[in-house]
Amino acid sequence: MKYTELKNSIAEGAKNIYLLEGDDAYFRMKGEEQILSAFLQMPELNFTSFDGETLKGNGITALVSAVKNYPFMAEKRIIKVSGFYPNENEYETYLKPLFEDFPPTSILLIVNVGGKKGVDLKRKHTVTYIDCNCADTDTVAKWAYITLRRAGVSASTAACESIAEYCLCDMARVSSEVQKLIDYKGGEGTLSQSEVDALVYKDADYRLYELTNCVARKDFTGFMRIADELMDKSGDEMFILNGLFNYFKNLLTILTSRDSVSALAELLKMKEFAVKKNREQAAAIGERKLAHMTAYLYARISDVKCGRLTPRNALQTAESCIIFHDGEN
Repeated sequence: MKYTELKNSIAEGAKNIYLLEGDDAYFRMKGEEQILSAFLQMPELNFTSFDGETLKGNGITALVSAVKNYPFMAEKRIIKVSGFYPNENEYETYLKPLFEDFPPTSILLIVNVGGKKGVDLKRKHTVTYIDCNCADTDTVAKWAYITLRRAGVSASTAACESIAEYCLCDMARVSSEVQKLIDYKGGEGTLSQSEVDALVYKDADYRLYELTNCVARKDFTGFMRIADELMDKSGDEMFILNGLFNYFKNLLTILTSRDSVSALAELLKMKEFAVKKNREQAAAIGERKLAHMTAYLYARISDVKCGRLTPRNALQTAESCIIFHDGEN
């Protein structure tokens, strides 16, 4: 199930085994908090935590024993294990007998980032899987809309989508920015688009995304405006040059790779949402221009490091190339 469905699932009663897995730390943290809040009593006696890295081979028996212990003056005992990726043999030997004859007085809470080798726990029929991966824009915008409304602040769908996009759908940042907006409005009134634009901090990667999006749209006035804003905030030409180089390089990789979105996200250390957005941008700019810009920016960064250009001159020539190179030669 999606993280947003967890609340309703908890209302229906406890499950034996929960697997909170995904790349969004906010979802993992808040999902764990919901489960503990609903089912844990006297945590000093009925809660045990394990580091999955220490549970290898016969070491898994310590986890099994903890699950089989009875709770003290409570209905449930909760055992949490983080970063737990048992292999197939470990699952068959130690976990399968436990999972198929699970004690009704315990809850096993597995919290994983995912993306590591091991048995696919989420496909086991006894495991309740909570998808904690980064949500798409619509889901995050809906969360922002509902959270604002519950706090007495109304907002348009477009304003909530902007919050999601400015934060690259990172729920930790979204939740922080939404709370800031609630505090600003004093828990009442209507949140305007201009207030969102002025108050929500735009992630540096998002600003670079906007910068290259201007290239895709051939909006070079917007490109120079955003570049000047980044320069004002960072005061560092190399920050912009390196950011542009990494961005164009990633766009080229995404455009030319045959890997899946999830595989590219893992390779480039990006959110899947960002990979999808970047793929759209890359297609609009074109492979030839991306290849040229990647090589050109690398050369200008090298010129600065070798003392052939100042950072200011390197950035100016890079901006000129981005604006005037048409990708045809």
